[in-house]
Amino acid sequence: MIVVTGATGNVGRPLVRALAAAGERVTAVSRQVSAADLPPQVRPVMADLADPAGLKAALDGADALFLLLTGDLLAGGADPGAILESARGAGVRRVVFLSSQGVATGRHPAQLEEAVTGSGLDWTVLRPAGFHSNALQWAGMLRQQRLVAAPFGDVALPTVDPADIAAVATVALREPGHGGATYELTGPAPVSPREQAAAIGDALGEPVRFVEQTPGEARAQLLRFMPEPVVEATLGILGTPSEHELRVSPDIERVLGRAPGGFADWAARNVAAFR
Repeated sequence: MIVVTGATGNVGRPLVRALAAAGERVTAVSRQVSAADLPPQVRPVMADLADPAGLKAALDGADALFLLLTGDLLAGGADPGAILESARGAGVRRVVFLSSQGVATGRHPAQLEEAVTGSGLDWTVLRPAGFHSNALQWAGMLRQQRLVAAPFGDVALPTVDPADIAAVATVALREPGHGGATYELTGPAPVSPREQAAAIGDALGEPVRFVEQTPGEARAQLLRFMPEPVVEATLGILGTPSEHELRVSPDIERVLGRAPGGFADWAARNVAAFR
């Protein structure tokens, strides 16, 4: 059995679907999840990762774990070491951890990855770049005004489709040969916010206006829902990316045998969110 945490999120949802379609027994874990959210054969378990004891029911009988730890979970007291100890005690042998490209560049701390790689489990670490789905933050203004407002309009980064992250996780959870691997996951080419707005306009069949925010305007907006250190790291990536952050990684194609999906394809699949 495979346990998927963050099962209702941008990566967890397609991962659960892919594993179920492959015939795996899957337990989907989230703080808010029900059978209605999932394929019929998937078992939902409502649990908070800040309470490893509460995970026991989800982990019993599992042999693999997809682990996602968000900032709000960590702020709420989630202890990665305790979670991994609970998993090992329940018989889990393999863990696939969703980390961040920022660990490789030093923008994000490495402690979570170190907990995973030191857990005694067979581990795989996924380090994605920014998600295509981050564009969903523009959905309200697009629906109301056909407008995108964002900073650094012409700085292009190789954002990645969450479905491709899920596809790599599916392989790493099910197939041998990925233990001890760290995969950096990007899209096929850098794309700027201005280009993303145009791609959404193409998917809608209507023009979308792009307005460039100042860094100060963007900082004020992000501080409404992000802690200040995360805001500063995010603006650093968006405005002054390193060579590493601009680089397209071959890892998705190496694992999946196909190229990663571009932003325009993601926008076309998700155009209903912007109508």
